[in-house]
Amino acid sequence: MQHLPARAEVPTELTWDLTTIYPDDKAWQVDFEAVRQQAKEAAALKGTLGKSPEALVAGIKAVLAVFRRFEKVYVYSSLKSDQDTGNAAYQAMNAKAESLAADLASQLAFMDPEILAIPADQLTAWRDTESLKPYGHFIDAITVNRQHVLTTAAESLIASAEDALNASHATFNVLNNSDLQFGFVENEDGETVQLSNGLYGQLIRSTNRKLRKDAFEALLRAYESLKNTFAQTLSGQIKAHNFNALAHHYPDARAAAMASNHIPESVYTTLLDQVNAHLPLLHRYIALRKKILNVDQLHMYDIYTPLTGRPPLSFTLDQAKDEALKALAPLGNDYLDHMREIFNNRYIDVVENKGKRSGAYSGGAYDTNPFILLNWHDAVDELYTLVHETGHSVHSWYTRHHQPYVYGDYPIFVAEIASTTNENLLTDYFLKNTNDPKVRAYILNYYLDGFKGTVFRQAQFADFEHWIHQQDQHGEPLTATSMSSYYADLNARYYGPDVARDPEIAFEWARIPHFYYNYYVYQYATGFAAASTLAAGISGGEPEAVSRYIGYLKSGSSKYAIDTMKAAGVDMTKPDYLEAAFSLFEQRLAELEEILQKG
Repeated sequence: MQHLPARAEVPTELTWDLTTIYPDDKAWQVDFEAVRQQAKEAAALKGTLGKSPEALVAGIKAVLAVFRRFEKVYVYSSLKSDQDTGNAAYQAMNAKAESLAADLASQLAFMDPEILAIPADQLTAWRDTESLKPYGHFIDAITVNRQHVLTTAAESLIASAEDALNASHATFNVLNNSDLQFGFVENEDGETVQLSNGLYGQLIRSTNRKLRKDAFEALLRAYESLKNTFAQTLSGQIKAHNFNALAHHYPDARAAAMASNHIPESVYTTLLDQVNAHLPLLHRYIALRKKILNVDQLHMYDIYTPLTGRPPLSFTLDQAKDEALKALAPLGNDYLDHMREIFNNRYIDVVENKGKRSGAYSGGAYDTNPFILLNWHDAVDELYTLVHETGHSVHSWYTRHHQPYVYGDYPIFVAEIASTTNENLLTDYFLKNTNDPKVRAYILNYYLDGFKGTVFRQAQFADFEHWIHQQDQHGEPLTATSMSSYYADLNARYYGPDVARDPEIAFEWARIPHFYYNYYVYQYATGFAAASTLAAGISGGEPEAVSRYIGYLKSGSSKYAIDTMKAAGVDMTKPDYLEAAFSLFEQRLAELEEILQKG
């Protein structure tokens, strides 16, 4: 029987080096206390920002300095917590950091209202002064939503309630990553292995149908067993989203979330309209899957396994690093140098261990390295995960080294574009460098599955997410029964008549962490479609494609996200980029159909 290793059993070289943030926990505590003191000093400027341009600059600098220092504090505790969610000491440390975040938000909530209290014509005149010019776009981003910012007292009160408003999300994280047990399943070698969220991602792609079925049922039945608890945690978070939106005079949570990133709501509705219009393409792919797998009835545990059988490609971590460097070579030597820095200096926490947060992500702060969390298993999809998260990390490096702190992060809307551009470039690399029909079929199948998972599936999540927010806003209770019923119907509509209505899939909503993120998930779909356009230009040698792309990576938040992408060559206010993505999906689906028909 195989068990996950304890954190202390993981080889050091496979862990991230957090001593580059703080040499030890004592140093973290020192900075934690320093942030609290620095916040008090910044808070003393309350009521002064409107006195003069110099006072406004002083206030902005003081507040940003607090948050810059706090980011290091928070990132350290968060990464320590995620590497072992069962470690009580680091859970307590992270709880302290989250509590401090709420305190800072409350103490420093005066900045936006005081900027908004400055008469518009006066603020315009002040912005022309030399000291305020570097903060021009920062001020614009605050004042553009002037009617949605409350008084200083009201903003401070809401900020002080942040811990309470996010308690449901925190409960979900601990329950999902630490307390929930999925039991054991048998693998293809006949060994009994402990099921986890990380391992599930590998098993559900197995060529052994019984193994897929067992993993699918074991995982989702665990969520079903706590369906009412998960319904309460999700309901609580949705109520928090709706409360914040209505308190700030938005018609609903979606309007608030989109406005915070300066994204027109039409981007969201256009995505869902385009995806629903192209569902016949997904149904066509599902029909091909049913035919090739030669099953009387296709089940949800059949839609991830490769149509071509066992993957003809597999990579160890070192092999994956080499392939990633080759695949992303079109981005230029400077980009590759930053990849090597990440690969060779323990920026990556590689393997799964007991209590480690599931999934993968790139994280860090302006003054830290861009760290990557993985739960590595030797498989081709892990190579895709590696280039995806490396895309985030290199994006972070370019932004932080080419923008001042005030613009040193990038908007959420563009965050997934850099990562999925890398995935698309990897697919192009494979297809350009092999004529082997088996390998080619596998990569085409992998691309189509990726498109299915990133565009169709994330749009399905976006559909569900908007529904639960609307239900709560209209006074309808979000119960396990109502959410499971709607989710099952939605899943059936997306995947079509060739997929059985497995009862377990109705509870999948309970395991999706992104439903707690407040209208985040749609950006995976829009990002993938935009990345498809960018990657086509880069791999096709389009003039200026690489320089425009690197310019996007360097831009941070110095412009609105929509404008950043227009400068990179993609207008996301129009449906063209989505239509182009669906066209490529259809083209590659047709090629796969042809290969499999011959084979």
